[in-house]
Amino acid sequence: MSFTVNDFDYTLPAHLIAQAPLPERCASRLLGVGQTLADRHFSDLPEFVRPNDLLVFNDTRVLHARLFGVKTSGGAVEVLLERPLGTHEALAQIRASRPPKAGTVLRLAGAFDVTVQGRVGEFFHLRFPANLIDLVERHGKMPLPPYIRREAVEADEGRYQTVYARTPGSVAAPTAGLHFDEKMLETLDGRGVKRAWLTLHVGAGTFQPVRVHDLAEHRMHCEHYVIPHATADAIAATRKTGGRIIAVGTTSLRALEAAASHGELVAGEGETELFILPGFQFRVADALITNFHLPRSTLLMLVSAFAGMETIRRAYAHAIEQDYRFFSYGDAMFLTRDNGMVCNAV
Repeated sequence: MSFTVNDFDYTLPAHLIAQAPLPERCASRLLGVGQTLADRHFSDLPEFVRPNDLLVFNDTRVLHARLFGVKTSGGAVEVLLERPLGTHEALAQIRASRPPKAGTVLRLAGAFDVTVQGRVGEFFHLRFPANLIDLVERHGKMPLPPYIRREAVEADEGRYQTVYARTPGSVAAPTAGLHFDEKMLETLDGRGVKRAWLTLHVGAGTFQPVRVHDLAEHRMHCEHYVIPHATADAIAATRKTGGRIIAVGTTSLRALEAAASHGELVAGEGETELFILPGFQFRVADALITNFHLPRSTLLMLVSAFAGMETIRRAYAHAIEQDYRFFSYGDAMFLTRDNGMVCNAV
């Protein structure tokens, strides 16, 4: 079956786009999605999981990936990293009055110079004078998503990171994980729910609009992931005990399914351009914790593939009617691949 971008459109009132986090992480709402819809709070998540279930978290850490500066000509530039390429080079988006050419030197944050190496598709290839992560962490700003209509403030330093973030490399947060606090993790441990970790560094391409009508023509941006052997072993052990694999966020799910694209899950690292549409054969994840996603976005397409298009349409219509908060700082859903499961009692 072929799809167009219009198959994944919906109308969202602007006031439902969350502009700031709630005072407490677990205070967000949680919509259980199954044969019925259950309006709960994220603090109720332990009621959705079972002993021996395995939660798989993305431990990536968001870089201070937005930098402001000038060209040698004096023109202002804004740089948003897309992804590091080793220790001294990166792909980036650049806003400027005119696109900089290869060889252009940009003075960033009044502190260091980067050189434009050339173009790679819609991105610019930049060369940094020293370890780029050290430089951006010292001189950059937190890169809030474009639909948050304000500058990053001090509170975002903590709240736009998960409490378990430890591997720097992303330019956007794996936002389903933002709902977890240490108390929630301890509660889940007490219920016999297991944890495993992977890393997928989220690129700025995650916010790029789908620019084609026929989705067969769309090509995903590339992201780097790492699946530790311990995580592959935990997934295999969970299968043997009858537990479920619950991906915390679409980034965790994409990494898992990319690593299992040839059959069995393979530990290690790689690059993924996996584009998930309805009809996709999921091999690893049984359930998914995720936020509400933008209209016409690849993430909305992913959750529609996972839970079913009509199920997602019904859930989103309900969420809008009930004034759920949308996108990165918004509320969450608990989805399962078994659409017949009632999610408010497991």
